[in-house]
Amino acid sequence: MAVWDDVVGQDRVTAQLAAAARDADALISAERAGREPARGEQPEPPSADPGGASQMTHAWLFTGPPGSGRSTAARAFAAALQCVSPDRALGAGPGCGFCDGCHTALIGTHADVEIVRTDLLSIGVKETRDLVRRSSLSPSGGRWQVIVLEDADRLTEGAGNVLLKAVEEPAPRTVWLLCAPSVEDVLPTIRSRCRLLSLRTPPVDAVADVLVRRDGIEPDAAGRAARATQGHIGRARRLATDERARARRAAVLKLPLRVDDIGGCLKAAQELIDAAGEDAKQVAEEVDTKETEELRAALGAAAGTNGRLPRGTAGAMKELQDKQKRRSTRTQRDSLDLALVDLTGFYRDVLALQMGASVPLANDEVRDSLQRIATASTPERTLRRIEAVIACREALDRNVAPLLAVEAMTVTLRAG
Repeated sequence: MAVWDDVVGQDRVTAQLAAAARDADALISAERAGREPARGEQPEPPSADPGGASQMTHAWLFTGPPGSGRSTAARAFAAALQCVSPDRALGAGPGCGFCDGCHTALIGTHADVEIVRTDLLSIGVKETRDLVRRSSLSPSGGRWQVIVLEDADRLTEGAGNVLLKAVEEPAPRTVWLLCAPSVEDVLPTIRSRCRLLSLRTPPVDAVADVLVRRDGIEPDAAGRAARATQGHIGRARRLATDERARARRAAVLKLPLRVDDIGGCLKAAQELIDAAGEDAKQVAEEVDTKETEELRAALGAAAGTNGRLPRGTAGAMKELQDKQKRRSTRTQRDSLDLALVDLTGFYRDVLALQMGASVPLANDEVRDSLQRIATASTPERTLRRIEAVIACREALDRNVAPLLAVEAMTVTLRAG
């Protein structure tokens, strides 16, 4: 299996990355036959491109809508850059997927590939400085030092300024792979120094195929999950494999039928907030206790939850608690946003029925509900309802109190 197999529905992007990986491999070979480039020098490796221009550069920006697989593409490229298969020199190109370099890069254990993701609301200056220090190191394996920043859109302004210097003057063997939903989510000074790769939402059939091939999901279930999530790979996999995810989605799709009066609106809003809180609680139960116990052990606390911490270590425990609180907030927000995405899809299907569009419905399993709403309203009212959901998402991004934002949305859904 090549490293590109899980980059679903992105043939153009895959071709660009494969060409860059070939040029990068040619550069390594040329350097081993001659001299190492000086720090800050921008190498010009031999290229497979007939025009002779190098396809490789030191900084890349992967953009695309949620579920497009931008992080997957970045990881695949990181693996191809570390490929050590002897077949790569025989025309196959780097990225075999089987050699030690590819395998360890893909599973996240390669010494020269740093995968950075966050379950917090932002990435701060301290974490970014640590990354910049890491990027200045020479690769231990003699190929590339690769930093994959999956959430570049969550860099604070200060963190972005710290990163800018490293992207402007990289070490000769360092490659930055930044991922964000759009170019506007990254500082202009950073994106101007990156090569841009724009990914698209994968076709539903392609997502269903990868769920069957990679995850062993039954074709019918894979098709339903891919169609329900409209090509979002991660959400489709979760929907196909997690019964709780299916139950939560089913509850969200019932909401449009429950906002007949103000009482129903407020109750539905509270239930959405409670469901998001339950998701955060579930994550806390799975992760927080383990993290706390591990830190207590590392700090030398006695065994058991009531073991006293050594003097001077309370600050480290407080820092962990603050991190866990921020993660809980992020989990609640993500869960709520996912519900709002499902709600948008419901009203999009309603609009399709009202307009007589011959397109597959994402929520065909609740066609009766869709038809009921479509018959009882007009396309103009449906558009206003979609706008209300979008406005709620924007309000949450501006840190409006979640319950107030959702209550305002459900009341608008009733009024239409």
